[in-house]
Formats: sequence, C-alpha cells, structure tokens
Amino acid sequence: MINLYNKWCKIDDKIRFLFIGCVNAGISYVIFAIALFLLGEKYYQIAVALQWSISSIFSYLNQKFFVFCTKGNYLKEYIKCCTTWLVSYIINVLILEFLMHYILKNAYIAQFLSIFLVSVITYVLFKYFAFKKN
Repeated sequence: MINLYNKWCKIDDKIRFLFIGCVNAGISYVIFAIALFLLGEKYYQIAVALQWSISSIFSYLNQKFFVFCTKGNYLKEYIKCCTTWLVSYIINVLILEFLMHYILKNAYIAQFLSIFLVSVITYVLFKYFAFKKN
C-alpha cells in the first residue's frame, strides 16, 4: 500500500490536483446543490457559504495527502488552507454574484462555472502558500 502511495506521489502535482480537485469540486458542488435545494435558490450565497465550510476538512485532507503529499505540519498547513479558502471563497462569491446578475440567472450553473474558475487560483495558493515545500 505504501509503495502504491509513493508511486502516486511521484505523478506530477498538477495531474494529482486535477484528479483530486475534480473529486473535491464534485463533493463541494453536491453540498451546494443540496443546500440550495433545501434553502431555495434565492439563498445561493448561504448555500455557497455552507458548501465551503462543510467541504473544507475533506478538501484539506485530500490536498495534504493526495495532491501535495506532505507529512507533519498539520495545524500550520490547515491554518494556511483556511486562509487559502477564505481568499478562494471571496473570489467564488464575487464570480457567483457577477454571473447571477449579469450572465446567468441559474445559481446551479453559475456555481458550477465558478467552482472551476476558482480551482486554478486555489491550486496556485495551495502549491505556493499552504503546502509550500521548503
């Protein structure tokens, strides 16, 4: 099992991020869609806040172990991840508002697009800030 993990960690981190990022984005989107369905579409900003807060721990563990393959520094990296998510969340909210007011009137589609736009920024912040290797 350790040998398989070591082989996984030798794959380029962009490819690992793409794969794990799709898993994380899918889970995040499902959380968003369920919250939006339960709350009502006019509460899309509350749904996105719930999505980000609920999916953060799952995403942290996936990023730490399966994308950047770091060891130790759990609290330090988690705090940096929270900072990264705060920046990503603000960008997500701004993109979502823009899409809802000017381009789309469907929160499901707008958030789907927003998640993928924010993913690029999140990767850069994770790689060069949260999980930066010395």
